[in-house]
Amino acid sequence: MAIAWSEKASFVEVLSRPPSLSPPVILTQDELKKIAAYKAVEFVESGMVLGLGTGSTAKHAVDRIGELLRLGKLKNIVGIPTSKKTQEQAVSLGIPVSDLDHHSTIDLAIDGADEVDPQLNLVKGRGGSLLREKMVEGTCKKFICIVDESKLVKHLGGSGLAMPVEVVPFCWKFTANKLQNLFEDSGCVAKLRNDSKGKPFVTDNGNYIVDLYLKKDIGDLQVASDAILRIAGVVEHGMFLDMATTVIVAGELGITIKNK
Repeated sequence: MAIAWSEKASFVEVLSRPPSLSPPVILTQDELKKIAAYKAVEFVESGMVLGLGTGSTAKHAVDRIGELLRLGKLKNIVGIPTSKKTQEQAVSLGIPVSDLDHHSTIDLAIDGADEVDPQLNLVKGRGGSLLREKMVEGTCKKFICIVDESKLVKHLGGSGLAMPVEVVPFCWKFTANKLQNLFEDSGCVAKLRNDSKGKPFVTDNGNYIVDLYLKKDIGDLQVASDAILRIAGVVEHGMFLDMATTVIVAGELGITIKNK
């Protein structure tokens, strides 16, 4: 297959398109996301407690779950949303929702990611929901991550886009400087995330997001994770290490599935 990232991986199933004499159809990124999302929902069974992800890819999965409930093909589903936005979406679709206080074990979570490395480590949180996502997806029996092939990287931070860190608003500049200095050798630049009005972006938990932009690999991810979490003022970071049990990648040539 043409997805070079997955060629080195073991336990990969590739569902490619059949040969065709017709001109190839160029799919948009959103269409690829929808394909991955619908494939993930095939793993959902009636009676499950589901972690409902947040973001443009996860939205397609939540829509599909709602559709299957409406058609009677799924029954007795309980959704645990990872954001207020997802909760509103689920309620509008008739998906019963609850929380971790009432369901401490989740059968399956489906969510997107901003980056996926060859070991299935993820960067998440560019949508600002990383804390609730990590709480929900950290307690599930199976976590399916759904992405299009543009999200595949050789190492976390490799896209050059944000590595999010949720921080308390109190003295956020102090915390941001600590984070930038921590990864100085990787050319890190720490920036406060702003909303569309130029004000600090506020998470569902009332916190800020400091985005880390990295020029080089940060090395041992577990060491980096521990170092970030030791900084007073940090709530959580967007590296989801060894959490995804399955990654579904939609590409122009088909669906790639990798399992842990």
